[in-house]
Amino acid sequence: MQLTLTSEVDLIARLRAGDEAAYETLFRTHSGAMLGVARKFFSDTDDAADAVQDAFVSAFRAMPSFAGTARLRTWLHRITVNACLLKLRARRRRPTVSLDPAFDVPARPHVSTQDRSDTIRRVHDAIGRLPTSHQTIIRLRELDGLDTAATAERLGKKSCAVKTQLHRARQALKEALASEFGSAS
Repeated sequence: MQLTLTSEVDLIARLRAGDEAAYETLFRTHSGAMLGVARKFFSDTDDAADAVQDAFVSAFRAMPSFAGTARLRTWLHRITVNACLLKLRARRRRPTVSLDPAFDVPARPHVSTQDRSDTIRRVHDAIGRLPTSHQTIIRLRELDGLDTAATAERLGKKSCAVKTQLHRARQALKEALASEFGSAS
């Protein structure tokens, strides 16, 4: 769906007024193009979708300051690129280790198997201390490997609700792990 300049100006005014339907229109209109941009950065669709979600959060927060000197599409493109770059930088700063021992590949070769096992146990313990809704979404997405659509179907929720809940669960897990391992950021 392509917006005319007039309908785009109207959409921006509705977004600034906090109209929820306008946010849904923004998402429906631009999410496909934003996902296309993110896929150029990430081969994994889930990583690309996470970057798009982060971009939408940034856009929603920045909407009051959107000057309107560029087209909305151009502005969202730039926000998406920035979200992808931030995600890539964070990944380089924090190498990961799989939580599934069957796929356990050390992020740092000098880490012993015992240390990796201890880390995995501590992460699982931290997950176990999260609220049940957070535990469920993390287990389905991160441990069981379900994609967003399958998770939404399993939980009887919309995909956008699953993405939001997953984001909140990851943030809660991040905070729990920061206290467990000490803040590295």
